[in-house]
Amino acid sequence: MVVPELRPWRGARPHVLRIANAVRPRLARAATAAKPRIVRLTKAVRPGPAHLPRPRAVRTWHYTAGAATAGLALAAGVVTVAGPWDANGQRTAERDRAAALERPGGADHGDSAADARAPRPAPSAASVLAGLGATTGTVSTKKSPPAQKSLADVLEPLLGVPALSGSHTAAVVDVGTGKQLYGTGAGQALTPASTTKIATAVAALSALGPDHRFTTRAALEPDTGELVLVGGGDPTLTAHPKAAGGWASLRTLATDTAAKLEKRGIRQVTLSYDTTLYTGPELHPVGVNDNLAPVSALTVDEGRTDDSAGGPVPRVSDPAADAADKFAGFLRKAGITTTSPGPSKATGRGETLAGVSSPPLSTLVERMLTNSDNDIAEALARHTALASGEAASFDGGARAVSARLTKLGLPMAGASFHDGSGLDRDDRLTANLLTALLVKAADPARPGLRPVLTGLPVAGFTGTLSSRYTDGAAGVVRAKTGTLTGVNALAGTVVDNDGHLLAFAFLASGTTNALEAQAALDRTATALAGCGCR
Repeated sequence: MVVPELRPWRGARPHVLRIANAVRPRLARAATAAKPRIVRLTKAVRPGPAHLPRPRAVRTWHYTAGAATAGLALAAGVVTVAGPWDANGQRTAERDRAAALERPGGADHGDSAADARAPRPAPSAASVLAGLGATTGTVSTKKSPPAQKSLADVLEPLLGVPALSGSHTAAVVDVGTGKQLYGTGAGQALTPASTTKIATAVAALSALGPDHRFTTRAALEPDTGELVLVGGGDPTLTAHPKAAGGWASLRTLATDTAAKLEKRGIRQVTLSYDTTLYTGPELHPVGVNDNLAPVSALTVDEGRTDDSAGGPVPRVSDPAADAADKFAGFLRKAGITTTSPGPSKATGRGETLAGVSSPPLSTLVERMLTNSDNDIAEALARHTALASGEAASFDGGARAVSARLTKLGLPMAGASFHDGSGLDRDDRLTANLLTALLVKAADPARPGLRPVLTGLPVAGFTGTLSSRYTDGAAGVVRAKTGTLTGVNALAGTVVDNDGHLLAFAFLASGTTNALEAQAALDRTATALAGCGCR
């Protein structure tokens, strides 16, 4: 016989099933815990044989109601057996467990002398982090077995491939202890390419502090009525309609300046611009290059000839004149007529009408490292020079960076700086210095250097590593890249299989296939992520 479902039951059935599925695991655990007590109660009250009355015919709704009643009774009984409830409606066991969780605890943590009668804390969860795209197991913090390989056994075959058959050096350091775990030619100075920016970042943050900002201003000369646009060396000044990210806006500066001029009844000015903050040649020794504009104290959107914000693109030949022309255009739109701008120098008597400031230096450092931004790097080297009493030039910046790193007690043997970006092939750094820079940036006593670590590109996700590590360690390795013709470098951090933060630096010169060399260095860094080696 098929018993038809009642219409109310059909409507309520999905809700009942969801509730049942939700509480089934808890009821099962409670029932298991209560089983011995129920057995004892059953034996105590089990009745003897008895004659049962003749059953009556029971309708379908009787079955439904009876089953529901029995289910509720069973649930109530099991919950009651599982543990008492306090006056607030919270089960005492839950309250005790919550109290236990508030105390230090978990596997390999907590106080071994804790009251044995107190509820035991929940064990720590095992690591589940894996390099995205990795074909091997999870990246675990569990200790490696005693028969683990040495770091040399793991790294040397990877660094010995034909793609790196020229000169190559390497160093791996435990950031927590400062101990070098592996080194080959680590004291040999090679061309570092863009990994030079790590040194520039540490020097700039040390000289200026992470909160320092660069200001571009408009000053009105009292005698001549000349309006001077004064470059403050902000490499991130923008003329884009929407200055997202807090970058200083040339449009905003023009609007604010025009408002101040109108209040004075001035609607026409002689416009000039001041770039005297920097000295020396503007053009990098590599010459005209799509990777770097002429270095000027006044530049807008890095002198780019399109709307891009990163990557190689042709640059204007005179960034300061370009910025002043755009500033004049914004003034005209705001009702101020200007002459054609030309170079000049603001005097000490000039009154600043308006100014716009960059984000803090920490943000500029992160952008520089993530995107390998050469324009920011050269600006930071010059500002380091200014803070150190050196001329704000290529040579002065190089001397200042070297002096700052020496003052920090870093291993400078063999190091030689000629710019802040690493485009100069005469730059020389060692793997020892690069790893020491990263360890210094992680020093708890120097929180101002932390942007050096947070700015490193994330493998498979950001900046110059966004398209790399697609087959393993994506999201795990963080590193600054370095690439010139015949030069490949990689320096950064990774958490190994034992949970240790490692700093590493790999430098290779004389490479003949950039992509193969790059892949070889990526495989080496990936091996560090999956290794608990010592």
